[in-house]
Amino acid sequence: MKKINWDKQNVLVTGGTGFIGANLAVALNKNGANVVVVERDSRSINSLKALNKYNEITIVAGSISDASLMERVFNEHDINFCFHLAAQAIVGPANHSPLSTFEANIKGTWCVLEAARNARNLKGVVVASSNKAYGVHEILPYTEDFSLSGRFPYDASKVCTDVLAQSYIETYDLPIAITRNANTYGPADLHPSRLIPSAILAALKGEEFVIRSNGSMKRDYMHVQDAVEGYILLAECIDEPSVKGQAFNFGTGIPYSVLEVVSLIGDLVGGEKLPPVILGNTASEIPNQFLDVSKATNQWGWEARISLEEGLRSTIDWYKSFK
Repeated sequence: MKKINWDKQNVLVTGGTGFIGANLAVALNKNGANVVVVERDSRSINSLKALNKYNEITIVAGSISDASLMERVFNEHDINFCFHLAAQAIVGPANHSPLSTFEANIKGTWCVLEAARNARNLKGVVVASSNKAYGVHEILPYTEDFSLSGRFPYDASKVCTDVLAQSYIETYDLPIAITRNANTYGPADLHPSRLIPSAILAALKGEEFVIRSNGSMKRDYMHVQDAVEGYILLAECIDEPSVKGQAFNFGTGIPYSVLEVVSLIGDLVGGEKLPPVILGNTASEIPNQFLDVSKATNQWGWEARISLEEGLRSTIDWYKSFK
């Protein structure tokens, strides 16, 4: 697979102030790309600021659901590559207020793709779907040929994201590739409702950790650095026949239960290890999910390399130093 010289490439990262997007924007910036991020809500702290790179990135105020704004961003910044990661990604708010999730995740996607379709010098678009789009399947791990059966609001919004991307591939031959990510963790995740950051913060404070579910649900946990390397490598080979227009699972292929993850975090943090409080009342979540990633490995050479223990150690160290 050929490599791209990212120096001076104009790259749009939607969701670039969020957790995965910020880590990706920082990596692209380090590689010399001119990175553009659309920021809907200006906050005193976000993931890009937490990584100390906010002032090195071009920030455009506005929403990806504004079609005219997205058209302007692609044209005025002469975007060569787009990584579409922007989404309302938290399950609780999606269940409580699905319309805002649909606005961001579905309308936002068609506004980005339509602007990309009309861009002059576009070379590739990587669209972030999710393993949640698969929904519940009796047989695991998920492979890319499984039906997209997500039914809960967030899951359904990612099904729509995925299918919209497929539509623009088939209809307009846009150079798009789709990723279906496992649960991702690592530095600068500022969402305390997510399992790993909330469990780390509780352990560092010596507090009891509350598990909403019964703790038995299994997930595939991928370190953000593996995800970032996957996104960049995917873009670099997006015009290959085996890649363009395809969807690829991003994950480790190794499932861990919630209780296993929380216990490992407690071990790595050290000190007094308090047993978690288990509520057992989670609804609208898929029981078990993990991914077969052999398609990405076989077709363009990516695989997750960071073990859960190694990734959690570095993540804990980041939270210890973050003020």
